[in-house]
Amino acid sequence: MSRGGVAGWSIRHPVSTVMLTLTAIVLGLFALSRLSVDLLPQLIYPEIGVRIIDPAVPANIMEDQVTRQLEEQLAITEDSVGVTSTTLEGTAEVELYFDYGKDIDVALRDASTRLDRAKRFLPATIDPPIIFKRDPSQIPVMEFVVSSDLRGMTELRNWTDDVFAKYFLNLPGVAAVEVGGGLVREVHVLPDQRRLAGLGLSVEAIVQAIERGNVDSPAGRLRMAGQEYTSRTSGRLASVAALGALPIRLPNGESVPLSEIAQVIDTHEDERIRVRYNGVPGVRVAMQKQPTANTVDVADVVQARLAELRARRLVPQDVQVDLVSNQAVYVRQSLDNATLAALAGAALAMLVVYCFLGSVRGTLIIGTAIPISIMITFVIMALGGLSLNLMTLGGLALGIGMLVDNTIVMLENIERHQREGESGLEAAEAAAAEVTSPIIAATSTNLAAVLPFLFISGLVGLLFRELIFTISASIVASLIVAVTLVPALAARGRPPPPSRMTRAVQALVAGAQRLYVPIVGVILKSPWLVVAGAVALLAGFALLFAQLTGKQAFLPIMDDGRVQVQVITDPGNALQEMDRAVQLLERLAQAQGGVEGVSVMSGGSIFGRSQRERPNRATISIQLVPVSQRAMSVEQWVGGYARAVVAQQLAGVKVLARPAGLRGVRLSRADEDVSVRVQGPDLQLLAQIGDRLVERLRGRPGLRNAQHSAEEQRQEFAVRVDRTRAAELGVDVTLVGRALRVALDGIVVSDFIEADRAYDVRVRLPRGAIDSPAAMEAILLFGAQGGRPAVYLGDVARVELVVAPTEIRRESQRRMVEVSAALTGERPLGEVLRNLREDLRGFELPPGYSLYFSGAFDSLVRGNVLVGTLAGLALFLVFVVMAVQYESLRNPAVIMIGVPFALIGVVIGLLATGLPLSMPVWLGIIMLIGVVVNNAIVLVEYIELLRQRGGALVESIVEAARLRLRPILMTTLTTVVGMSPLALGLGEGSEMLRPLAVCMVFGLLFSMLVSLLVVPSIYLLAHRRGTPPAVSRSSQPSGAAAGP
Repeated sequence: MSRGGVAGWSIRHPVSTVMLTLTAIVLGLFALSRLSVDLLPQLIYPEIGVRIIDPAVPANIMEDQVTRQLEEQLAITEDSVGVTSTTLEGTAEVELYFDYGKDIDVALRDASTRLDRAKRFLPATIDPPIIFKRDPSQIPVMEFVVSSDLRGMTELRNWTDDVFAKYFLNLPGVAAVEVGGGLVREVHVLPDQRRLAGLGLSVEAIVQAIERGNVDSPAGRLRMAGQEYTSRTSGRLASVAALGALPIRLPNGESVPLSEIAQVIDTHEDERIRVRYNGVPGVRVAMQKQPTANTVDVADVVQARLAELRARRLVPQDVQVDLVSNQAVYVRQSLDNATLAALAGAALAMLVVYCFLGSVRGTLIIGTAIPISIMITFVIMALGGLSLNLMTLGGLALGIGMLVDNTIVMLENIERHQREGESGLEAAEAAAAEVTSPIIAATSTNLAAVLPFLFISGLVGLLFRELIFTISASIVASLIVAVTLVPALAARGRPPPPSRMTRAVQALVAGAQRLYVPIVGVILKSPWLVVAGAVALLAGFALLFAQLTGKQAFLPIMDDGRVQVQVITDPGNALQEMDRAVQLLERLAQAQGGVEGVSVMSGGSIFGRSQRERPNRATISIQLVPVSQRAMSVEQWVGGYARAVVAQQLAGVKVLARPAGLRGVRLSRADEDVSVRVQGPDLQLLAQIGDRLVERLRGRPGLRNAQHSAEEQRQEFAVRVDRTRAAELGVDVTLVGRALRVALDGIVVSDFIEADRAYDVRVRLPRGAIDSPAAMEAILLFGAQGGRPAVYLGDVARVELVVAPTEIRRESQRRMVEVSAALTGERPLGEVLRNLREDLRGFELPPGYSLYFSGAFDSLVRGNVLVGTLAGLALFLVFVVMAVQYESLRNPAVIMIGVPFALIGVVIGLLATGLPLSMPVWLGIIMLIGVVVNNAIVLVEYIELLRQRGGALVESIVEAARLRLRPILMTTLTTVVGMSPLALGLGEGSEMLRPLAVCMVFGLLFSMLVSLLVVPSIYLLAHRRGTPPAVSRSSQPSGAAAGP
């Protein structure tokens, strides 16, 4: 290949170059059509969850019989780094944690093996354990509430389960359709204890009779007349009436129908959870997508199927299907806004280019770098398994202005040669060869700063790796376009005369040069004074930056309009009592205005097809109208709602309202922003410590919703068995426990099938039959037999009312209490945490108890350590790239000294916009390290070239400053205006990337001033002892790069 290299080959082979470019465009369009669409990159946390349900079992028994057994087995799973658990009435949940980078599928398999071993030690009454990954893709894409004015809740639940939900199965991308709420049909068998006692029966006898009498069993094969037949015993009950006719054997050998000793009722299970939408009760239907499916496509096919059902009248007229939540709406709005920001940035960058060039031809040539680079980036994204999300689109939008930098340098140098009278392909080849090395070097510094980001783990890596990858890929793609297509097009034809606009811009640049050159002359007379003043300015802003570090947040708040309200009433309150308070809170939310819909789940939560029952709790999910249609932010709305709730003075009701946050993003193991944990053995003492800590947090500026995990205690009945008396009567503790369970909540003993659907059969005592301790003591254990009187619970035990915890939390197999609070948004997380740590420094704890911070604090500390390491590594790698380029340490040091001054621009930008320091800002600072050096490189290289040509030191600096002003202004302004739409932060989804864009815009603008004013002084001080000019690997080309 000739001296023109790739650029020379492209100039001599224009057809091949254009066809290869068209191929890249076609492949890019194809890749774009194959990219999945989502709000954020795929976030799979290194966590495994196990949930076990055993309804109505008190929390302390669940801890002893279930939680401890699970922890002991799961904690020794290979590569696990932590285990936590939460035990509630009837529910035990264990979370197993691993380091980021662990193959979560392997971890799930290992944990499943440990769970199988643990099952041997678990009670037989538990539901099958549920083990799952913490995968945000499991969050429902869409949720509906199905309601009806005519149908009862049992009939509505049956129709939703059996008919409606099945219409959506097997749709492309739909993984599961989960139904919850409403009333599930059940057949209840309600024994008459007096009748049983008189006949010598017990409730257990009925249980066994139903279990044995309602079953089909295989009986083997029968061979007859050369044929083989299968056989079975057919004992299945086909109806509720058949169940009532089931014979029950008496001790004397006779039998009676079940209906004579028990009521057999076709009814429903106890209502434990209520679902409502905008005040109307209904059934919840959740659509879950497959992990790699396109969120927007899944939502579209679901809505299309629903429209089809309505058009075909398969949804009855009395049934209303309301869309409660749709992730695709916010995804589509956010991505549309990011796309619009990218297009607006590209248009503004091209306008700046046209103003400087004054040539439609030149502007179009440079403009080709943007769409072609993006097409190539789409191909790279598809090969890398990336999706089209806020981060990847944001990466393209942020990189728009930088995509044209290389093409500007290439085109301007070729056109400069043409304006000087050179012609022919050889001149274009020579011009292209001059700038190939400098643009490769400049691109290398950009990549060197952000390359380490591609190898980090943790939440920061999960969130921002795709953004960095996209920016890097697009910059590399723009380099490819700059050394191939641009010289091939620019070599043919000559630059037109400047337009009127260009002459006006040239006049402005000339005026700036006339103003700038004398300033440089003055600066060079007192370089030490300039540098000292700059250092003093930097020191002052460094102090401001240090203050900002105390007011930082991990991530910006994304305003998707979702508000979550947790309602907690006094422990022991029934569902009906709690729900009355919830209805008032629903009306308050609607009265606040700006509300699109209010959905309620009272009495617990739904996880797939299982339920977590907490009768004194409810969750109100409020969806506000889009941010463009309301005058207040979600934080302001929450503040107004909280004040309205306080004005109601609800006795015995705690209301915790907060923005719901970004779906699927968990900053830490804790659920709230601020989490303080205390470990110790005694639950009562932990509760007391929790009370003291809550008092410290309550009323603290910047915090709301202070609470602790052990503050709820409820009364429960404890049955104390007299073991001696029980042994005399032939009763053991297990029998007592089973009898209590059957009497109070009942047990599912069988099922019957009707219309291809199985319904549970539950044996229990009638509702309301057990309403006092005396009624509990009257529970029948054995009927009268052979002269022996009937045995009741009171004969072998006494019933006492005791206080018991409702929730027990553990970490590392030790009990703990968690004190948590949410941010009000008035003060940043860093400031709140700093003040809180100072206040708790002298907090006294009993021996054997320890206090530590968790929640977002952990993420903040780890994030700060990480970005500090990355910033240092970026500085080192950028310096290495320049040292290799110059084969010298002096000039790279001169260039790098100017990098910290970009921090001044960052501080000004944060103060001007009111944004807190956050991870996107840190990311912007690291990106600046690789970008801000470009202007200094342009200036220093030209100084070196002039000195090589024999120029004096000071004169070379002044002349280089004059000639480099135009390209520095041009490249900086194109990058800045390209990012400005994102920096303005308009529309949904802009909150995540706006801090990064603000950081880049202000940092670049100030670094431009540093390059023009401070770098000349630093260069003079570094070379005034007569140091000869360094011979850069691109010293010849840089001389013509981006000509004056």
